[in-house]
Amino acid sequence: MGWHREDAHEVLPVVRRMRHTRIMAYPTKLLAEDERLVLDLHPHWKALITPVVTLVLVLGIGGFSAARIPEGDRQGPMRLLVLLVALGLLAAYSVRPFLRWVTTHFVITDRRVLVRSGVLSRSGRDVPLSRINDITFSHTFLERLLGCGTLVVESAGERGQVTLSDVPKVERVQRQLYDLVESTDDRMRGVREG
Repeated sequence: MGWHREDAHEVLPVVRRMRHTRIMAYPTKLLAEDERLVLDLHPHWKALITPVVTLVLVLGIGGFSAARIPEGDRQGPMRLLVLLVALGLLAAYSVRPFLRWVTTHFVITDRRVLVRSGVLSRSGRDVPLSRINDITFSHTFLERLLGCGTLVVESAGERGQVTLSDVPKVERVQRQLYDLVESTDDRMRGVREG
């Protein structure tokens, strides 16, 4: 099923094609009443490689270290120390990056681009489609193999540009966003002329 500019007012089928995950989906109640969600993406899964490797290493080395502590009066406190160090490493290098990944959203609606991130304190940025001047993407060779990249959205606003890192299927997202911007421009011209 293709997408054409004339269909810009409808929810686009890209969500299914891009195998969108519903983990911690962006709440649609935060959208305007007649605003439609087009894409709701988390950063690419490559952002989870280091936390997962850290998890495996810390569990393996921690378990091995705890098992190697000789029996005696100091075994209990030493194992507790190994456990505390392992928990600290896991919190800093596995749990925190995972929570950051799961709470980061790249959202595109039929009116704007939204970026939301943060676990305890949240931050966000909205760029109306009507203010977007340029949409560019880039990806390294490795990112191209993994199917992700960086999307830069230039706007006419005060703050200039929004950079979205680790966007899954960045070329498709860029094309889709470009089509949305074009249809918004066409709609705005039609309102002014009519």
